[in-house]
Amino acid sequence: MIFKALGTGSAFTLKNYQSNYLVQIGDKRFLIDCGGDIRFALRDQQLSYKDITDVYVSHLHNDHVGGLEYLAFCSYFDPSKSKIRLIGHKRVIEELWSSTLRGGLKSIQGKMVNLNDYFDILCLEDNGCFAFEDIAFKLIQVIHVMDGYAMVPSFGLMFNYYKTYEGEALSGPIILKEEQSQKVFLTTDCQFCPEQIKDFYKQSDIIIQDCETSKFPSGVHAHYDKLLTLPMDIKNKMWLTHYQDNITDTFKERNEQAIVDGFKGFMSKGYIL
Repeated sequence: MIFKALGTGSAFTLKNYQSNYLVQIGDKRFLIDCGGDIRFALRDQQLSYKDITDVYVSHLHNDHVGGLEYLAFCSYFDPSKSKIRLIGHKRVIEELWSSTLRGGLKSIQGKMVNLNDYFDILCLEDNGCFAFEDIAFKLIQVIHVMDGYAMVPSFGLMFNYYKTYEGEALSGPIILKEEQSQKVFLTTDCQFCPEQIKDFYKQSDIIIQDCETSKFPSGVHAHYDKLLTLPMDIKNKMWLTHYQDNITDTFKERNEQAIVDGFKGFMSKGYIL
């Protein structure tokens, strides 16, 4: 199993691509979110829409769904490409078509279509779980944005990460060995709300944490200054991502400081877990 950061930047990054991720098991490749710059992020990894079998959508912001039109049209008009499975909480999927994708995808010359014409849809309930190959991914609702008094649906993921490596048997041929699995909590976009997600922090071996580095905090992402206040045993498990371009030119120094502050560090574009 390979887990790779295709990008690690915030929604408006010009340098690091938006923070979307790739999970690969064998020849199957699964995207966690699909931001508007996904075609460039895939190209940089010598990949394209042809290589993607599944996509999970955490919520409806463009840096998480803006690349779905690219996947949809390319797959639809390529007879050699089977439908991509599109996965998400039912509220996210229901709004995805009507509020985000319908304008661009509803009409193909001579007919009208819907989301099911482009993707195989898997809608999940609260506390839902889905499998990619033999790995279970569990949805965790997080607080990202409030729509008046209502919480906009947004869901992180919890899964077990199995890292494999090559070893050589006594008889000579190379074999694959499997390391002990680690439980990963990927917050996706999330406010600083440690009381609401402290149990998931504690359960995890690795945390991939939304981390804002802006000089002007938005309030809808966990800012670095607030993450600093977390207990050391939590920070020691935490990779920081979804950061602004303002740290790019001094990334080495900022990453070294993050390690001094107790974090695992800032995850870099292309990083393999």
